Amino acid sequence: MEHAAISPMGRRWAEESLLPLVYWEYHVAHTRCARRKAKMRQALAAAQGTFGHYAITQSLPPQALMEWHAWALHRVSVFQRASSAVEGRNGFLAPRHHNQRGLPKQRYKVWTVLHNFDCRTADGTTPASRFFRWTFPDLFETVLSHIEVLPRPRQRKHEVALSH
Repeated sequence: MEHAAISPMGRRWAEESLLPLVYWEYHVAHTRCARRKAKMRQALAAAQGTFGHYAITQSLPPQALMEWHAWALHRVSVFQRASSAVEGRNGFLAPRHHNQRGLPKQRYKVWTVLHNFDCRTADGTTPASRFFRWTFPDLFETVLSHIEVLPRPRQRKHEVALSH
């Protein structure tokens, strides 16, 4: 099935309606945590509502909808594999989990921020800037701007320091 020649309206339908629907269907089926699954079901219900409101959804024949669904399922599964424990932040964390040592909870947050806002590709973009389509300030400069002047070291008395 050739999707490269899709109209702008069809592309919008696929990106805003079909892909989110298939994404949530896929992840609801593969999630074991009841709390997370409940939240995902809410997102799936919202995606189903959005999917049903598009005119293209109602005008496509069932066979074409099945082909589009298969295309979207392939895209969703490829996305899942790309974010697995073989690259990026997860690639570093995976051995920690396999050794049953884990990481302190605060370190997860730090690694997430570092990965999303400081890891850059060859074109200079970060995962956060690509996802949000927004340019964020440099992470290191931002952190430094929030650090106040550090206190000076205490002054030792020369007699005590030189007594030996």
